[in-house]
Amino acid sequence: MGLIENTKTYTGNDLETIFFRPILNGENAEQLGIRMLYNMPVPTTIQLWSPRTDILQEYEAGWRGGDAADRVQKTIEMQKVKAEVGFSASDYFQQVYERIVARADVNLDDLTGTELEAAETEMFRAAVAESLRATMWIGDVTATAYNKFDGFIKKILASSALKSANLGNIKPQKDNIISILSAMWSAAPAELKSMKGDGNLVFLVTSDVYDAYEQYLDSCGSDAAYTDLSTGRRELSYHGIKLIDMGISHLLPSTSLPETICLLTDRRNLVLAVNTADYPGSEVRMWYNPDAMENRQRAIFMVGCEVLDESLVVTAGLDE
Repeated sequence: MGLIENTKTYTGNDLETIFFRPILNGENAEQLGIRMLYNMPVPTTIQLWSPRTDILQEYEAGWRGGDAADRVQKTIEMQKVKAEVGFSASDYFQQVYERIVARADVNLDDLTGTELEAAETEMFRAAVAESLRATMWIGDVTATAYNKFDGFIKKILASSALKSANLGNIKPQKDNIISILSAMWSAAPAELKSMKGDGNLVFLVTSDVYDAYEQYLDSCGSDAAYTDLSTGRRELSYHGIKLIDMGISHLLPSTSLPETICLLTDRRNLVLAVNTADYPGSEVRMWYNPDAMENRQRAIFMVGCEVLDESLVVTAGLDE
């Protein structure tokens, strides 16, 4: 068996349950540090409710409900996109075959179509997920790459409502990282600080910030620090607020964005929306082209991201 020729097409419920929902739900989605919406009606609109905070009244007959809750509405602009990948037949087979043989429960003398299909699907799904992840952070419609929609960082840095700790152009190191994080917390608006108890506040950082904080923890000289130095840490937190490495440091030099980024916000404030239900023609297709001797993969869907409230984002002002 040297070729993978069976055409596979996912539409409707299969497109949702087999291909996209595993990308957009579960632990991997949580680790991104944002809020994800899947197949919300298009146009995708987020309702922000701000109820009255003082509603207690003296007990007496009659209705004195007062003013209704304030509602702020924000629409996520969705873009129609497609993802396409082509491999030579031999290279494609080797990549898919490698994913199969890595499993201990596979009988290599009896590879079924189902196992091949699962390996093909997983390979393409991972490629689409990585492209979505990178674009939602560094997307810029004026750039030459990752330009299908503006990402979170461009939207945040372009906002006049953004709060900054005004630290100037300094590089994060283990000796100053605590001062950086502390200054960001001090610069945070009271409304953002009040959300800490919900457990959704995050520091979204580039790798240099993450590494500087980890080096600081290593230098603390406690038994716990020694253990973590030996075994590693699953995650980092500062005063109960998680630090999440956006995983974009290797991409930033080719963009117009700062190479050091540190943001403090509520993860529910950053929304990535993907839709495969309200756009005719949405599908994932994988097929073999005998004329070009090439295995091809294509996904068609809608995607967009939005910062719901830029005033609830604090930046360290690094490398501006």
